[in-house]
Amino acid sequence: MTQSIAVFGSAFNPPSLGHLSVLKRLTRFDRVLLLPSYSHAWGKKMLDYDARCELVSAFIDDSGLTNLELCRIEEAIATGDEAITTYAVLTELQKRISDAEITFVIGPDNFAHFHKFYKSEEITAAWQVLACPETLKIRSTLIRDRLASSCSISHLTTKKVATMLVDESRFKFE
Repeated sequence: MTQSIAVFGSAFNPPSLGHLSVLKRLTRFDRVLLLPSYSHAWGKKMLDYDARCELVSAFIDDSGLTNLELCRIEEAIATGDEAITTYAVLTELQKRISDAEITFVIGPDNFAHFHKFYKSEEITAAWQVLACPETLKIRSTLIRDRLASSCSISHLTTKKVATMLVDESRFKFE
């Protein structure tokens, strides 16, 4: 039986309720794979990969959505510090789950620049691309800024993630 899989990549630096507002709209998919960036294509500074994966796992637990899964495929295919392309991720996922119908989920801000993605034409020829805006305009940057100002973030992310960010020093942003 063919699985429908949505691939939702993000820095998740940290996961926000903006991310969750997109994910709640992907319930028609059998599986939604959350892929934290292992090495960001545009050099974004991020928390350690393992720390972000822990945050994503807590975020999934809090979400109440049964089709969400943490996917660490970027780590598995990484070569040194080289950026990992969407094309490489989708190609590897298709090899590993050959009977899947894969849809790449992208925010409208990135969709406007999709033509700049490595092998964008090959991506659209092989897989579906779904532009899905968040319904809550809550960005990870806002969470980081509020943490830096010692302000509450409880209304910006899930309960477990907020607790981890506030209480555990390994989740501190530079």
